[in-house]
Amino acid sequence: MNQSAPPLKQTSLHARHVAHGARMVPFGGWEMPVEYTGIAAEHLLVRTRAGLFDVSHMGELELAGRDALAAIQYLTSNDASRLSLGQIQYSALTTPEGTFVDDVLVYRLADEHFLLVVNAANIEKDFAWIRRHTADRGDVVLVNTSNRYALLALQGPAASDILQPLTGIELASLKYYWYAHGEVAGVRGFISRTGYTGEEGFEIFVPPAAAERVWNALLEAGTEFDLRPCGLGARDTLRLEAAMRLYGQDIDETTTVLEADLGWVIGWSKDDFLGADRLRAQKTEGVPRKLVGFEIEERGIARHGYDVYLNGVKAGVVTSGTQTPFLKKAIGLAYLPAGDAVVDRVFEVDVRGRRVAARVVPLPFYKRPRSER
Repeated sequence: MNQSAPPLKQTSLHARHVAHGARMVPFGGWEMPVEYTGIAAEHLLVRTRAGLFDVSHMGELELAGRDALAAIQYLTSNDASRLSLGQIQYSALTTPEGTFVDDVLVYRLADEHFLLVVNAANIEKDFAWIRRHTADRGDVVLVNTSNRYALLALQGPAASDILQPLTGIELASLKYYWYAHGEVAGVRGFISRTGYTGEEGFEIFVPPAAAERVWNALLEAGTEFDLRPCGLGARDTLRLEAAMRLYGQDIDETTTVLEADLGWVIGWSKDDFLGADRLRAQKTEGVPRKLVGFEIEERGIARHGYDVYLNGVKAGVVTSGTQTPFLKKAIGLAYLPAGDAVVDRVFEVDVRGRRVAARVVPLPFYKRPRSER
């Protein structure tokens, strides 16, 4: 007897997406908007003005207790002891092999209270992993609080101008990767200066029951800036331009943090953590392969899963690839042998049976102009 797949979950803004004419698709167990007016148009909107994303499918796991910091230090690669109250850190939830269970954002809510924002498809896996590895680590309580939060991402150069009239939080003083509690459109929540687009912007945490009120208020406040809803398609092309890794494609349980070229999220000076021995050995001995960015030099677009060749021999696959609407280039990410993972190294990508030349380039592909704030 065939077991049917569980029904797709819906965010509290599902009806709004349908009303806005979004094209809905399955994603990580959720029914999510992939585009409204077109991926390229939405991508350019975020780069030049602002776009509004519903990312409420993301998960939130909270750890609290006297030993919560010690647990975070053991579970994740970065050094959470450096976090001040109100500060956020990008990190990796690591295996003993130094590979990714997930990539996460760590929020320090209080001295003994942390919030982890995790990928939607990994919520249950991450929860089970953390529970398993904190069972004997003292006074630590783990709670899946994903259903307490709706998460809206307002991204683009005009984000501050749109959001500021709706909140008493002084956004100009809110630093990158910090957050502040307050009201947004009369709704209690908190705002973090974070995002997954490589652009100026904010992520807004509010109760799901109030999400539609905040969503509508943001769109109304953004009318003069041409603010519009954007889908996960543009979010993906935007993050790729910014060389932000995607779990399940660029990083997973087979890739170490160093192979993914994310050594900056490792707290080398802290005590033992899951995967520390493997990562320290790779730091000393070198990695066998490394994630690189590349541009296609001929006509063609590299897509996820396309084969990569060095000197006529298959050397890997494209982990992410697209034709970028803003840079107007065919770009991608792929793992190459460490000796070949150098800028200007030329290799080939099999694009639908035709091998086209690609060149390793520095990352990120796109870096936003720094604001004066």
